[in-house]
Amino acid sequence: MPLSATPALPLESFAPAFGLGNPHLQTLWGPLWRTKPTVEHQRERLWLEDGDFLDLDWLGTPSAFAPVVLVLHGLTGSSGSHYVLGLQTALAKRGWTSAALNWRGCSGEPNLLTRSYHSGASEDLAEVVGQLRARYPQAPLYAVGYSLGGNVLLKYLGERGDDSGLHGAVAVSVPFRLDQCADRIAMGFSKVYQAHFMREMLDYLRKKQRQFHHDAKHEGLATLSRLGTPQSLGKMRTFWEFDDRVTAPLNGYINVADYYRRASSRYYLKAIETPTLIIHAEDDPFVFKHSIPEADELSASTYLELHAQGGHVGFLEGSPRKPAYYLERRIPQWLAALQA
Repeated sequence: MPLSATPALPLESFAPAFGLGNPHLQTLWGPLWRTKPTVEHQRERLWLEDGDFLDLDWLGTPSAFAPVVLVLHGLTGSSGSHYVLGLQTALAKRGWTSAALNWRGCSGEPNLLTRSYHSGASEDLAEVVGQLRARYPQAPLYAVGYSLGGNVLLKYLGERGDDSGLHGAVAVSVPFRLDQCADRIAMGFSKVYQAHFMREMLDYLRKKQRQFHHDAKHEGLATLSRLGTPQSLGKMRTFWEFDDRVTAPLNGYINVADYYRRASSRYYLKAIETPTLIIHAEDDPFVFKHSIPEADELSASTYLELHAQGGHVGFLEGSPRKPAYYLERRIPQWLAALQA
């Protein structure tokens, strides 16, 4: 059951779909067996101060006073991830406009710089929020982040305090302590997820190398080549290895320990002043129970809805024949209550 809720927002219960209470079935149902909602996005490219870009995929037309929900995907995801499409569809049914943010290099086109997206990239989120706030200063702006996107969102909120530019936020299945989650995903069946992510992250790196070669970006190629040979990089098996050899040096961190410490959202929670809902499951196969923050680590504006089951970005309810998605019910409900 949830730990807390605002007085205006009653506690919500979640019961896993019949026969699908296992955390791995909860986690895998969406990416493997869900029929993705059909969404016709309108793409917009946002240019960043460092000369790179981020692509936003809009559903609905933003206007001066109507609410906008910014949706942030997780590791190796994109605006085409099933949970992003599902939430955007649910929001559209309420008449809300949403924009799915593709982190650097995640929109189907490699980004222009050697730096990559990562769990601590709150400066990128800050630029997006700043551009949207400048364009629609009167529109209520909300953000929903999943997994890596949720970690970035919580870190951003803690860094900005009462100046987040957001009216409310929701973070789902957050890897609150990146070091501990790197350990957890290397255990038991979770190694299957680790292997998948490693393949995808290495492919992300290879695509950037090919693009840099095509564009004759010799300086960028030299930077990437210093990470190691393709053969040596291909032998990496764990997040610890990848983040030490790739993520940390490409993004200005001293090493993996420095990256995990500075990017983990658990250290920023107490400073959050934006109304924020965190939805998490105790059986999340990516996150140890002891990685979940205690009540005294949360600010007065942060509410942890902790369920016994749900997996990682799962929360599948109903039945296998007629599945329903708790997150697509709960998140719009919570955001709408903030509007009331």
